[in-house]
Amino acid sequence: MHSFRYSQGQLFCENVSLQALAQKHGTPLYVYSKDTITGHFTRLDEALGELDHLICYAVKANSNLAVLSTIAKLGGGFDIVSAGELYRVIKAGGDAGKCTFAGVGKTRAEIVYALEQGVYCINAESEAELSYINHVAGEIGKKAPVAVRVNPNVDAKTHAKITTGKSENKFGIDFDRIGEVYARIASEMPNLEIRGLQMHIGSQLTSVDPYVEAVKKISPLVMEMKAKHHIQFFSIGGGIGINYKQSLDSGDAAWWQENSEVHPLTIQNYAESVVPLLKPLGLRILCEPGRFMVGNAGVLLTQVLYEKRGGAKTFKIVDAGMNDLIRPTLYEGWHQIVPLKQPATKETEVVDVVGPICETGDYLAQNREIPIVKEGDYIAAMSAGAYGFTMASNYNTRPMPAEILVDGDQAHVVRERQTLDDVLKGEHVI
Repeated sequence: MHSFRYSQGQLFCENVSLQALAQKHGTPLYVYSKDTITGHFTRLDEALGELDHLICYAVKANSNLAVLSTIAKLGGGFDIVSAGELYRVIKAGGDAGKCTFAGVGKTRAEIVYALEQGVYCINAESEAELSYINHVAGEIGKKAPVAVRVNPNVDAKTHAKITTGKSENKFGIDFDRIGEVYARIASEMPNLEIRGLQMHIGSQLTSVDPYVEAVKKISPLVMEMKAKHHIQFFSIGGGIGINYKQSLDSGDAAWWQENSEVHPLTIQNYAESVVPLLKPLGLRILCEPGRFMVGNAGVLLTQVLYEKRGGAKTFKIVDAGMNDLIRPTLYEGWHQIVPLKQPATKETEVVDVVGPICETGDYLAQNREIPIVKEGDYIAAMSAGAYGFTMASNYNTRPMPAEILVDGDQAHVVRERQTLDDVLKGEHVI
């Protein structure tokens, strides 16, 4: 679900024309819908209503302060993976006491900062990390709340680069060692407080089945840790997939049927499948969605600079590159490409939409059938609200795009476009 629709011959975000935004603020340009973010949070919150739960938004998906502030005002917590993300949450008005700190390589400075700010829990990914957190906490006279991330060895059936719950992945501790690890924490690490158990099996899941498999597998372990170590919560991670091929007119039912082998991962099906399994645990349940919250809430606007017709292909060369949106290059990520002016006919052509970066892998779409667009036209890469700007770079010394948050009929600049002086700031000639 999202708030992007054609109206009056133009593509709108809520009640604001994207064509007008592109012309006023230039391109490349990220635009986000506040209504979409709010709607997704509310739907998930209501779906988990039978549980004592906390939605901890995965900041890495989109870390703009205005996005974080929107979620904080809805009562959300945050899943962070760096001290920088915690700093952002606090600056946006979020509560450190609702933050879980994940990640496999936390530094001493990050652990100290997290403990000083009073994070809800540090999710440890290895025994070595637990020992180090215990050491650092002792040095500064703190008791560190921790949870161990269990690797359930469940195949999420997602892209190889975003699966996290199999034994060959770098994340978490093997399922069959968790009991031993918790016993060691209780007996050998006096500066740690056991607070919960965490899992996360991967990102962009399109079926509920891997969740059901993982929760069923982990639940007996959860009950054992509750009895022996009095854990307060069980985190089921994030990974709820979104529809990257959602129609601007007809919804997404057909897409889910096409892309889900058995049980589609809609919020309704997700809740109906996992809530009955989680409720008997009698624990607080943490959920850590990122892409679900913001993915379909954002678009990347870009302008067609040139058309290049060759013997093998037709290229539409645009002013947004892989430095602005790297998902197609990195993950083979698919983004719907649509013109900002509603096509007058159903005529299409098969093209590559490519950027200005000096790399063969610089493209937004390949061999894609899209409505005919000409030089000077503006187009949108849809569903770009997650892992878009947060993964952007200054490669080829290109300034970062501006970001806009639309709220009804108001469009707010929530990040200014970088200047070349901004890009060079901090560098020195000797």
